[in-house]
Amino acid sequence: MLTTEIILSFYGIATLLALAPGPDNLFVLMQSALWGWRSGMIVILGLCTGVLGHTLLVAAGLAALLAASQTAFFVLKLIGAAYLLYLAWGAFRATPQRSAGQEPPRLSTGQLYRRGVIMSLSNPKLSLFFLAFLPQFASPSRGPIWPQILSLGLLFILASFLVFSLIAFFAGSIGERLQRSERAQWLLNRAAGTVFLGLALRLLTAQR
Repeated sequence: MLTTEIILSFYGIATLLALAPGPDNLFVLMQSALWGWRSGMIVILGLCTGVLGHTLLVAAGLAALLAASQTAFFVLKLIGAAYLLYLAWGAFRATPQRSAGQEPPRLSTGQLYRRGVIMSLSNPKLSLFFLAFLPQFASPSRGPIWPQILSLGLLFILASFLVFSLIAFFAGSIGERLQRSERAQWLLNRAAGTVFLGLALRLLTAQR
């Protein structure tokens, strides 16, 4: 079992990591600005589901495959980069939708959720990070390792959810105002495309 001291220290570190600029919080920021904070929350649920998947991989020892196999790491990296490039392409092609008093087309709940899940699961560096980070707070002297790793993963998810929720709320509020202007819509879509493109290039150049 995890001690109170470990829980508090780990949660504090996880919160700081969630606040640090990175692919996930940038992804939440842009999706919330484009589609509103409620849509951002759905993306966050998808991201948290992906983080749970990484936690289970580490707990099961499967993440070690990514650390040992250059091919597995490269393939997963390509999948993630391809998806981000697809999002960038869609954002660059988007056109203002309010010129005729129309509401902009919104993605379904399932589409938004899948974006979050794919964004998280297709990031091999997250599995490697968890593989190096979580075990430092687990010890055989406190019982079986698997439940400790799972508990740490859930704490990480909680910290990320709270931080990302604040990002989604503020970005969504600003985005809703910007959506009333065709010029702002155009700039927002280009900004989103640039962010997605940058994240794709960052992932492609990532090393183990």
